[in-house]
Amino acid sequence: MTRGQQIISAWFETRRWEQFPFQKEMEIAFLAGYSGLLNAPTGSGKTFALFLPFLADYIDRYPDTYQTREDNGLLMLWITPLRALTNDIRKAMQSVADDLGLPWKIATRTGDTPAKEKQALKKKLTEVLLTTPESLHLMLAQKEYPKLFGKLQVIVADEWHELLGTKRGVQLELGLSRVKALKDPASSNLRIWGISATIGNLEQAAEVLLGSDAPPGKVKLIRAHIDKKLVIESVIPPDIEQFSWAGHLGIKLLPQVMEIVARSRTTLIFTNTRSQSEIWYQAILDKYPEYAGVMAMHHGSLDNHLRNWVEEALHAEALKVVVCTSSLDLGVDFRPVDTVIQIGSPKGVSRFMQRAGRSGHHPGATSRAWFVPTHSMELLEGAALKEAIKREIFESRDPILLAMDVLMQYLVTLAVSDGFRPAEIFGEVKKTFAFADLELKDYNQVLDFITKGGKTLSAYDEYLKVEVENGIYKVNSRRVAMRHRLTMGTIVSDVNIRIRFLSGGYLGSIEEGFISSLKVGDNFWFAGRSLELVKVKDMTAFVRKSPKQKGRIPSWQGGRMPLSSQLSAMFREKLDEVALGLEEDIEVTTLRPLFNLQAELSHLPLRNEFLVEKFTSRDGHHVFFYPFDGRLVHEGMGSLFAYRIGKIKPATFSIAMNDYGFELLTDDEIPLEEAIRGDLFSTENLIEDIQQSLNAIELARRRFRDIAHIAGLVFTGFPGKEMKSRHLQASTSLLFDVFSEYESDNVLVRQAYNEALQFQLEEFRLREALRRINTLKIVITECERPTPFAFPIMVDRLREKMTTETLEERVAKMALKYERWD
Repeated sequence: MTRGQQIISAWFETRRWEQFPFQKEMEIAFLAGYSGLLNAPTGSGKTFALFLPFLADYIDRYPDTYQTREDNGLLMLWITPLRALTNDIRKAMQSVADDLGLPWKIATRTGDTPAKEKQALKKKLTEVLLTTPESLHLMLAQKEYPKLFGKLQVIVADEWHELLGTKRGVQLELGLSRVKALKDPASSNLRIWGISATIGNLEQAAEVLLGSDAPPGKVKLIRAHIDKKLVIESVIPPDIEQFSWAGHLGIKLLPQVMEIVARSRTTLIFTNTRSQSEIWYQAILDKYPEYAGVMAMHHGSLDNHLRNWVEEALHAEALKVVVCTSSLDLGVDFRPVDTVIQIGSPKGVSRFMQRAGRSGHHPGATSRAWFVPTHSMELLEGAALKEAIKREIFESRDPILLAMDVLMQYLVTLAVSDGFRPAEIFGEVKKTFAFADLELKDYNQVLDFITKGGKTLSAYDEYLKVEVENGIYKVNSRRVAMRHRLTMGTIVSDVNIRIRFLSGGYLGSIEEGFISSLKVGDNFWFAGRSLELVKVKDMTAFVRKSPKQKGRIPSWQGGRMPLSSQLSAMFREKLDEVALGLEEDIEVTTLRPLFNLQAELSHLPLRNEFLVEKFTSRDGHHVFFYPFDGRLVHEGMGSLFAYRIGKIKPATFSIAMNDYGFELLTDDEIPLEEAIRGDLFSTENLIEDIQQSLNAIELARRRFRDIAHIAGLVFTGFPGKEMKSRHLQASTSLLFDVFSEYESDNVLVRQAYNEALQFQLEEFRLREALRRINTLKIVITECERPTPFAFPIMVDRLREKMTTETLEERVAKMALKYERWD
């Protein structure tokens, strides 16, 4: 053992801890100069697995002076996807550094870091800095930034699986390409490591992180083979509704949920949306007022001070229950938490595993998770989740390729600091996974745009950001540089309105669309409080506390997550077991009355069957298709089928969908059998048919808004004076139209169309679903009334037409009508 290894081993002994085999393997690989990816479950000690070998390496280099050396410069850069993670990791690292007598102060640099601390970091960087992808790029935007990274030894991308497949991940790839290029390849011992939970494409995840210039023979994938004990149970409703509909059941199970909370030390109640968390928090306070003072809420729209308070209170065991969203998904270590409750299907195996791991978050502990369905059919998703986890079937994260908006932003970032030479940066960028296929003509188009405004905007000074001096591309305007630094990043959302008490005190932020729907004097719930809107001024909604118990719950865009392909496949497998009568799961036996009715009224599809139902009502002619492939796939497939059927017989269709199937509704009889004999399920001409069946231009226009924001084509405003959403939409729509008409080969317009297919419609999954359907036996049933499978899809169609209160009344009448049908 080296001197460093001996000291680290002694530190483990003083803590009465034992190094896991994967931690020892990680130590050996790190000290041997390897880069790579560490795959370890949450709560297994993965932070120490990388930080302690780094300390051992430092001690080996300075065995006699490691406790006295100061001003070493930046040695370790630790990048996390969430600002909240940095505080917890910093405390753990600082504790070790103090124990070993290192005169270091572990620092963080994120959007939450006070300006005074940021200025201090500019003057003197600490040995270890925890930051985010956005803050890394802000460092690259500083003058003389190469000096910051001159002594850097290691970069760690924590929770890499969360960044992979996002534009933030592309942002990190580009940042790493620049930092690596600053190091002399002959003498550099820079190591890059990722930490990832289990995903389906770990090898590819490592390849994306390290790029094509990773040292050959110096890359390792280390897996922590730890048998993490996980106990998953479903909350079984006392009565199974045969005609269920999405969203209404969850809150009815509040008594069962609170029984679990009462038996637990500390519980995290995970919801899929911020609106849901507000609803559950309010319901608990209303029905169980004794939890006031020991319950809190945590989601991304709450003020940072409130979120920090909740995290500190969890550490201090001052809270009994926290209602939260994905804001608490990632590696924060809350040891008091012994139970996790998931409200509604998480729609993905990996996401549920991540959340379940928040309980028993330390080595050797058992994680306990409860699944609470929000409608009857979700119980089958619960059974599918348990089976997928048992078989270790996890989702892959597909990397994003050729995100030209991120590249455009990155080039301006480099121009804002010391400038760049295009040929040099092109060579670096080509070594990233995201831009390995970047063509020189497209790269030159981006350069032309940031310097001359491209073919169409050269007459407008605001698009001429970068100047060329002696072959170096630079931003000389202080105004351009300031505006660029203010808008850097790839996280794009609706313009937010701050929520502030008239008397002072900041609660968080709500999307502009929700606030604009309120009138002065209206009541709404936010941050667990009943609030009255007093006035809106300068992008701030001023409120006062309200005694009213009724009020609207804020809604946020993007609330519905689609079913993952892995969970979809497992769901179909469980449905096959139902059809064959193989009932082992309690969730399946509980749903037997619903499945019996489905079989009586229609059919239970086997694995080799594809079910289609026909039904006529006073609304018209209904056809229901059941691919069980998730909402986004069904959205694209529904429009595609409507277009292909319409070529046989022109008709106007209404389309509704959920995660299990979709409905086509029209006034005239649908020539279904003729369409099936034709090309209804064909994958030929798929892209062309999709573009004809949907308003492809409008879909691309929507994607272009975010692309234009990231690329810096629009300035969203200064803090506190952001541009209103309608103005932002108008600006980006105008640019989209101009580019489409006068610059048809524009890289950003092409990207908008590609993203519409890839993200909005999941074209790849749609193609795979059609291929699968083509191998199945088509079963068409003529029904006299809606089946248990069809009913929730019909409700989703009604949901778009009326308010929640009216919807509940209408659905209750519908359900009663069909249940009494003779």
